Amino acid sequence: MERQRRNTKKYSFRQPDLKELRNLTSYVLDPLGFKARFGKLLPILTTQVDEGLMSVLVQFYDPLYRCFTFPDFQLLPTLEEYAYLVGIPILDQLPFSGLERVPTSQEIADMLHIDKSLVGAHMTLKGGIQGLPSEFLIAQATMYGKAMSEDAFEAIFVLLIYGLVLFPNIDKFVDANAIRIFSTLNPVPTLLGDAYFSLHMRNAKGGGAIVCCLPLLYKWFISHLPQTVAFKENKGCLRCSTRLMSLTNDDISWYNRVHDGVQIIDSCGEFSNVPLLGTCGGINYNPVLARRQLGFPLKDKPNNILLEGVFFQEGKDPQNLKARMVRVWRKIHRKGRKELGPKNCVALEPYTAWVRKRASEYLMPYEYPRPTPVVMAGPSTLPNQGVIDDPDDAWTSLLPRSSRFWKRKYDRLAKEKADMEEAYEEEVKRLRASYLPVSRALDDCF
Repeated sequence: MERQRRNTKKYSFRQPDLKELRNLTSYVLDPLGFKARFGKLLPILTTQVDEGLMSVLVQFYDPLYRCFTFPDFQLLPTLEEYAYLVGIPILDQLPFSGLERVPTSQEIADMLHIDKSLVGAHMTLKGGIQGLPSEFLIAQATMYGKAMSEDAFEAIFVLLIYGLVLFPNIDKFVDANAIRIFSTLNPVPTLLGDAYFSLHMRNAKGGGAIVCCLPLLYKWFISHLPQTVAFKENKGCLRCSTRLMSLTNDDISWYNRVHDGVQIIDSCGEFSNVPLLGTCGGINYNPVLARRQLGFPLKDKPNNILLEGVFFQEGKDPQNLKARMVRVWRKIHRKGRKELGPKNCVALEPYTAWVRKRASEYLMPYEYPRPTPVVMAGPSTLPNQGVIDDPDDAWTSLLPRSSRFWKRKYDRLAKEKADMEEAYEEEVKRLRASYLPVSRALDDCF
């Protein structure tokens, strides 16, 4: 019987023209120093987003649990993964809340190492928010780049990236929110908040434009995919929807060793999960569902209390959620091995069964081209990605980087064995038919 499917929605993505910003990269005199000071902004600029793959991904967004739900696994971007991808740590301070005052012309001039009168002359109001035209900032960056004035060029260049790429709002305009976030250099919570907010908002509206740092969301997603799915240059691969629906939890690249010593931001204040304030409103996400992505085991179905959802739009906050979110970010709760157990990157059957049940209830948006995985009594997958709990365990350190390597090897050997046994049985039957008297004599001897 054909499985029921939910209707897909029409999404679009705001992707600004980054040609002029990419041209400015030629003025970066010290790429390694730039990365140390500002993070991995240059790779984000050059990321080519496969919109087809992203259009399929957002169909899997699960508004109930703030994640992407697939037939037998879930994926969700986390603060820790975003911090690594953008190369900027999460500072132990209150992130952007929207309550900060807009910097004065003098303060902006000091940040950008340019004249106050220039800032004042070009400060503009668009869409009810103050900001600076990107054309003016690009001209200033080009001038200082040619003059090899590194401090001024880098400050203006980075602000342009914040305003046009990390926090896009109005085309060719760097708004006051981007300027305020740039001044704190603590963008990761806001980046993740914007991603979740836009996904959730557009899902509720039945489609529309996803407005967030699309290159970063794309980089996060493909970091978890096998190469056969991630690279659109592979012309022999199937359509994106078929490729994603055919993936099982054994195919996913769950864990990156860069997170080995990371303490997970697990909750804030009285919230049972993590509230995120974006530039357009607030939402929360559920780190309990992402523990496997950070190396820890997923043993059982999560407690519903840990998955309680909150959401508000800027200017529409009757429950005063924003004030609560600001307050609880002053009391961050982190967890590590002591609380979450050894890093073995496994998911046990009680959790996997819960995911399958949710997938069945929520319905998949595309045809399901693979059979339901066999139910297992123990871990549903072996530890992969070379995750080892004891780095001094020499034998364990010899394990391959992915359990999929052993699965493919086992499947091949099992098939070869079955083929050999079948060929052997056929040969025995043939010999018995040809030499029946001899066969009977041999049988009598045993």
